[in-house]
Amino acid sequence: MQTILGAGGSVANHLALELPGYTNHIRLVSRNPKKINDADEIFAADLLDKKQVEAAVKGSSIVYLTAGLPYNSTVWERDWRPLMENVIEACKIHQAKLVFFDNVYMYGKVKREMTETTPFNPVSKKGVVRAAVASMLLKAMDEKSLTAMIVRSSDFIGADTQNSVPNMLVIDKLKAGKKAQLFLTDKTVHNYTYLKDATKAMAMLANTSEAYGQTWHLPSTGIFTGKDFVGKVAEILKVKSHYTIAPRWLLGVLGLFIPAIKETQEMLYLNEQDYEFSDAKFMKAFPEFKKTAFEDIIKQMA
Repeated sequence: MQTILGAGGSVANHLALELPGYTNHIRLVSRNPKKINDADEIFAADLLDKKQVEAAVKGSSIVYLTAGLPYNSTVWERDWRPLMENVIEACKIHQAKLVFFDNVYMYGKVKREMTETTPFNPVSKKGVVRAAVASMLLKAMDEKSLTAMIVRSSDFIGADTQNSVPNMLVIDKLKAGKKAQLFLTDKTVHNYTYLKDATKAMAMLANTSEAYGQTWHLPSTGIFTGKDFVGKVAEILKVKSHYTIAPRWLLGVLGLFIPAIKETQEMLYLNEQDYEFSDAKFMKAFPEFKKTAFEDIIKQMA
């Protein structure tokens, strides 16, 4: 049995589509899970309830933690640590391997490319939480009390990707004949992860015994300045390349009225500096892995 904790999100849904290549027994767990494959087992549970998590994990050989909490620092500070503690303890009890899908917030401001060995140096409330949660898991891994791995990705692009900022502010706007929207600058570079590539790689890693006990960066595709990203997307979509840049002061004003924008304020450093996410370790270990071409990703959204 391979079990996905946090079913219903973009990562979980695409991961569920990959797992039949490895197992006929897939369990989807969330408060209100829905089947992705006909043969899926669904299990309703609150990941903040220790006993419910233990019951959800029972009988699993591999557990994937793909849960996403509301994008709110207060919620993260309150809920992420107990959630991770529940999952770690449940996996220990049932001797299940754990695969944790993580982000890059714990790295903080990085002058060079981000790799799996980049030290944690969070500069945001959300980053502090993610560093603490990842450290909890790393401690259990170091103590050999749990077989686990951490996988990370850069920002998602592509169809069927919920809440993707590049999708919403660039690709979707250009498709609609509107100006794309960039934050702060169009000069810094950024690379992106295609969700289907990420979940395919995640399933490969989880079903490779030698991959455990490590952190992995999932495959990314393309690295562009903001200007070049808009231009490349427009070229593929055969539309005009035009965009506006939202300055910090404007985002600050909008944040007074729009909670989602308020929550992005502390993360704007990711736009102010180059964002270079290295997948070299994964590609060296799995040279046969074929990334989806950037042009094909955008064409699928046309």
